[in-house]
Amino acid sequence: MPPAGTRSGSSELQRVWVVPDALRPTLAERYGPVYSGEEAARRIRNLELYATCGDRVTATAISTGHLPLIGIVDRKTLRHEPIDLRSFELLAARRQVKVPNPPGMLTEQLRTAVKELVRTGGGLIEVEGEEDLGALALVESMPLGATVIYGIPGEGASFVRVDAIVKEHVRALIGQMEVRRVPRGDPTR
Repeated sequence: MPPAGTRSGSSELQRVWVVPDALRPTLAERYGPVYSGEEAARRIRNLELYATCGDRVTATAISTGHLPLIGIVDRKTLRHEPIDLRSFELLAARRQVKVPNPPGMLTEQLRTAVKELVRTGGGLIEVEGEEDLGALALVESMPLGATVIYGIPGEGASFVRVDAIVKEHVRALIGQMEVRRVPRGDPTR
């Protein structure tokens, strides 16, 4: 039994889903058409309900004036081109949540934050670590008919229409990941 005044061990642990090396090529595949520049912006303006994953694609979406329900960012880009952090303010004004999510992992905290923001009207999720696998959490939680847009460095953005088949595929991908229970707040252990 834990000492008085401390939480039980189970409440201090969280689940993380770790990408095995064998799954990396599958996750690198394109799951929707890829658009860039003005074509991507035009398509974003014509969407109804959508969410974004990646700093550049989220900033681009916000700049169209048609905000995503949710944007997931880590305040980094692979091209190391600076993004004005003020560009996220409009979305963060709805609600802003910070969660840990180390590279190559999908934390329970990120999945929960996405579900909560879908349920409560959206906002910005700022990831401490890497946001790449956040697109899986978005597809998992966004309603049927929504679109999830995630950035592909050097190419543009992939637009994935959420339907039952895509949701099942994402569930299967997450099911192929290694599940670990780690201390909350330090998912790398």
